[in-house]
Amino acid sequence: MELDMTKGKPLDLIVKFIIPIILGNIFQQMYNVADTVIVGQFVGVGALAAVGATGTISFLILGFMQGLTTGFTVLTSQRYGAGDTEGLKRSVGSAWLLSAIVTAIMTALSAAGMDWLLHVMRTPEDIYEMSRTYILIICLGMGFNILYNLLASMLRAVGNSRVPLYFLVLAAVLNVILDLVLIIVFRMGVAGAAVATIASQGVSGLLCLVYIWKKVPVLRVGRKDFRPDKWCIRNQISIGIPMALQFSITAVGTIMVQTALNMLGSVVVASYTVACKVEQFVTQVHAAMGMTMATYSAQNKGVGDLGRIRTGTRIAFWMSAVYSVVTFFALQAALPWVVRIFVTGDLGEILSYVRIYITICGVFFIPLGMIFIYRNVMQGCGYGFMPMMGGVVELVCRGVVAVIAARLVSYEGVCAANASAWCLAGIFLWLAYRHAMKRMERGLE
Repeated sequence: MELDMTKGKPLDLIVKFIIPIILGNIFQQMYNVADTVIVGQFVGVGALAAVGATGTISFLILGFMQGLTTGFTVLTSQRYGAGDTEGLKRSVGSAWLLSAIVTAIMTALSAAGMDWLLHVMRTPEDIYEMSRTYILIICLGMGFNILYNLLASMLRAVGNSRVPLYFLVLAAVLNVILDLVLIIVFRMGVAGAAVATIASQGVSGLLCLVYIWKKVPVLRVGRKDFRPDKWCIRNQISIGIPMALQFSITAVGTIMVQTALNMLGSVVVASYTVACKVEQFVTQVHAAMGMTMATYSAQNKGVGDLGRIRTGTRIAFWMSAVYSVVTFFALQAALPWVVRIFVTGDLGEILSYVRIYITICGVFFIPLGMIFIYRNVMQGCGYGFMPMMGGVVELVCRGVVAVIAARLVSYEGVCAANASAWCLAGIFLWLAYRHAMKRMERGLE
């Protein structure tokens, strides 16, 4: 089921590769969405706010690890495109070693520093204990999340985007079942939601592992492939660390936004949580396009076909732009029904806050798509610094607007923090992509 993206029509290849990723991303979002919906419906608005208040922390920690695992497998994709099986296996072995080491370190650090971080973020007292319980369980189980993301990235690196989807669908269904059982039957509250999430992620990761061992010999490694290879490790770290920092830098900006938001009270936090879940759900197409273009550009960089990378990137942009416009208008019409999924009772106040966020941020879905496309194309070509600087642009812009919003105690300002960050970072990464392509065409990279 591997896909060689160096041959054939770029549009056909992109569509074929992206559809399973879109579905997989949507089902992966169902982990958190299921937690949010079931907690909001059966535990209460306070518990909903508690889960939402830790979303930025999850993004900071798990996003860092996802960036690392994705970066570690860029070399795998390049070696696959070049037909270098031996180099591919060495890259897989190195990715396993690096991921295991970083997982152990990050689990310990995140658990030790969680109380401090929650206090710094001014988590409301009425939801503090629930927030702490939820995020600590998520952090202690991050190894399951990393297992799936690493193996799914390996499969996508060799063009297989379908199998991760199949296992993710199964895990998403399991997550909903566990949520219902642990929250409704055993009355475990937010702890039940967290346990359901990490257990489901563990299942999807183990299924990927079994599949690779039985069906994908090119990714199956032996003892010799785990021997440290300086060139592999240096290459993977040089790509993985900037990708991880890019996620973390973005997450720091969202933490600043969440801190400003926490000053507005738990009802506003709950409303913002719903709005973000809706936005994250519909923008999974942008994330999927980014993953697709990372593999597409990496394989074609492996054979040195820069013209093909340009063509594919242009197609990806227009696909993303059309989707952004359609999504914005569709959300405006469907919002009352969507919000009803998350909360019961009178929707008036919560719906108004959700609509403000979707209206302000939805206008900037196109530059958000640009961020995913141009960042991942450059990363697939081996660039780490400029995509990371795109995250810095996001951080600075989001942070400045968030500070102003906090001083003004303005919910609209909090929403504008994300929208303005997307706009500036999208433009920056477009310019960086053009510069990178010119350097590669001149043979400077």
